[in-house]
Amino acid sequence: MSSPSPEDENCVVAVKFLGPQLSFCRPAQRNSEWTNISVENPCFFSSRVMFSKKDDKFFIPGSGGQLIGSWDLRKEKLNIQKLKFKNLPELTKTTRELLDSCCTIENLVESVTTGEIFLVKQYKKTDEIIEGVVAKMKTEYVMVLKLDEEGNAVYTQDIGDLCIFLSRSEPFCVPATSLPGTDPNFVYIVDFDEMSILNVADCTFGFGKTGQYSAPYYIPPQYILD
Repeated sequence: MSSPSPEDENCVVAVKFLGPQLSFCRPAQRNSEWTNISVENPCFFSSRVMFSKKDDKFFIPGSGGQLIGSWDLRKEKLNIQKLKFKNLPELTKTTRELLDSCCTIENLVESVTTGEIFLVKQYKKTDEIIEGVVAKMKTEYVMVLKLDEEGNAVYTQDIGDLCIFLSRSEPFCVPATSLPGTDPNFVYIVDFDEMSILNVADCTFGFGKTGQYSAPYYIPPQYILD
């Protein structure tokens, strides 16, 4: 949703289906109808949508992180851009082999206070098989990249006072000073099988624990303190 309230006449709701379909609707406008778009590139089939207040666009990360799609609400036009990765870290052979064995989740998140957009690549691997059927997943590595208007994805180890939250709900980013008990330059992760905190500065986990979490959701604050 482009705004917290569907009663806002400028609110746009976006729904990304598994497969090529992306749909938009303005629920508060009279005779509102769904606009259906087909995104044919298969790397977008399982992607989630992020709304950018700064650009007034919906962004869709492609699987693999090579492409990013955007729907401009003003021009009602879909644009697909190839990302140019810069300043990537030199990984050891052991780390490269670890990442190759993981599944990758691309998370797009925007800082409302700074206007920055980050691509957070989350690498997860099977940690345990329960009764030979259910696989418990664990985050092994996280890479944070800052996106710019030229399509550059610049690796960073410093997101300033910000902290990023990844869970089963929509990812979000807020200043640490607005949430007591959080630390700046950290990524907080919760899922059904894990709860972890990652230090962006050196890509180390402050702590990590596995278990069963029935409600693995971080809910963004409705009001952000300056």
